[in-house]
Amino acid sequence: MQLKVKEDKVLVTLLKKVSDFSILQTESWYRIPVNKTPRDWPPEYLAFYQPKAFRPDAFRIRYFGKIDHVEQVKYRDLFPNQIESAKSDTLYHRITIPHLEKLPRPISMRMPRKIVFIPTTWQKFFVAEELNDLYHDSPLEDLLWAELKRRNIPAERQWPIAMNMFDYHLDFAVFCNDSNLDIETDGDYWHSQPERIALDNRRNNDITAKGWHVLRFNTRQIQEQCVEYCLPRVQETINTLGGLKSDGLVPRKFDKNGENTQQLSMFESPAAYDANITDTEDGDDW
Repeated sequence: MQLKVKEDKVLVTLLKKVSDFSILQTESWYRIPVNKTPRDWPPEYLAFYQPKAFRPDAFRIRYFGKIDHVEQVKYRDLFPNQIESAKSDTLYHRITIPHLEKLPRPISMRMPRKIVFIPTTWQKFFVAEELNDLYHDSPLEDLLWAELKRRNIPAERQWPIAMNMFDYHLDFAVFCNDSNLDIETDGDYWHSQPERIALDNRRNNDITAKGWHVLRFNTRQIQEQCVEYCLPRVQETINTLGGLKSDGLVPRKFDKNGENTQQLSMFESPAAYDANITDTEDGDDW
């Protein structure tokens, strides 16, 4: 298998049930509800995240395939032998994938969480070691993510936080011993808009009330001062918050040179973080 040069779009989607995998293998199609169509539709490839139903091979991405054809059909046309119900007229994308392929090395997930869609590129997909490598939302986030990995700081990208009336996704969630850290990358244009400033203020207040500490870095800081300013502030904050959580061992902190005083690979088993997310399936039968 050779690495492609072109930037084909890949959509990572939830492979909800083992029976869906059987359909993929025997009938070469998958389905996504039209009312849940993700952005940048349609992609050139689908890749499949396996939730807990696939234990012991759960919480990873192992299979993918090139899309040959997409058409909209009703649920009754997908499953003509099922009894008529309220969902019989629901529209689905029927996605034909003639050849299901297996990654040479599966893409793992450090911490189980709810995943439905992750739009990404072929280049990122092919070299990804873990799920956080796939995100393709912001060049600023990619720059900071590369430095966090280089410093062996385990972070979760686009981590969901549910509030009373809002669902937030943190750019980077870092789980510490005393409190958790939210790191946000603020693009200058987007976050300078008056309405965005008000939303950011509310978001900060909500997340702080939930017990998180928030760090925000702007475009110039990340592009020009990431090593000299951003990473030292992150490490200092981690130390202030009691160090990084680990597997029941001494919390990891950083010395004055920014070196990790207790080395732990980003890809070793994580601690039992208080994430309040234990399941990756939402119950919808699509």
